[in-house]
Amino acid sequence: MQLIDGKSLSKKVQDYVQSEVEVLKKEQGMVPGLAVIVVGDDPASHAYVNMKEKACKNVGFYSIAHKMPVTITQDEIIEIITMMNNNPHIHGILVQLPLPPQIDTNKILEVIDPKKDVDGFHAYNVGRMVSNLESFVACTPLGVMKMFEEYNIDLEGQDVVVVGASNIVGKPMASLLLNKNATVTVTHIFTKDLKAHTSKADIVIVGVGVPNLIKEDMVKDGAIVIDIGINRLEDGRLVGDVDFDAVSPKCSYITPVPGGVGPMTIAMLLQNTLTSAQQFSKIKEDN
Repeated sequence: MQLIDGKSLSKKVQDYVQSEVEVLKKEQGMVPGLAVIVVGDDPASHAYVNMKEKACKNVGFYSIAHKMPVTITQDEIIEIITMMNNNPHIHGILVQLPLPPQIDTNKILEVIDPKKDVDGFHAYNVGRMVSNLESFVACTPLGVMKMFEEYNIDLEGQDVVVVGASNIVGKPMASLLLNKNATVTVTHIFTKDLKAHTSKADIVIVGVGVPNLIKEDMVKDGAIVIDIGINRLEDGRLVGDVDFDAVSPKCSYITPVPGGVGPMTIAMLLQNTLTSAQQFSKIKEDN
């Protein structure tokens, strides 16, 4: 069994981003800029935004967080996004999800300029990703793909089960795997017999937010298990969606929680923002 070390890979990605930022500063006088919009007082959202701000600072980005009350209107959020769309110093815009019930999330995401959609949630980028065209891709699935690349895991012809069908993780994850010629099964809350699917899979990828959902008898010997879930138990411990102690001895590769997929999400956000800044730099150069 080999651990897939997301923490060290994230550091490797961030070191690369930092070096490219120095090039942009030196050659173009440009500093990549990221704007984050967070609504309400959800502690997990604010903790995540703080981590993003710290990561931006570490790689030399300019970052700004628009923290808004839970009572904010949809039009007020749209106004802020429009301002960021028109700001030449901002190259990436993300809206921290979930949003309050009075806000139409799809409407908000579609207001973001696709060229600044570094979270990869705009319908334009989703469509291009599904078509296997160059696009911004949701950061968590992109981080998983980076892990496969780093550990030389060939996806072609592999039977992969994705547990969870969210727009943020499950659906883009399935599309990226299909683009690499894997055979993909997507399971979800209405799947009748989850074990029947996962127990046959070469690779199991799970991200549903249910502690220890995947048990030892639900994976086959030699399987690769990617645990995207992160859950805090009553005793304060962080665990994933996989019963790590029981499942890991059967695996050829497995991601730990914490220290697996989590750090890669922020690393890919930085990578996407750098890419956006480089694209805007090229447009500026061409003009």
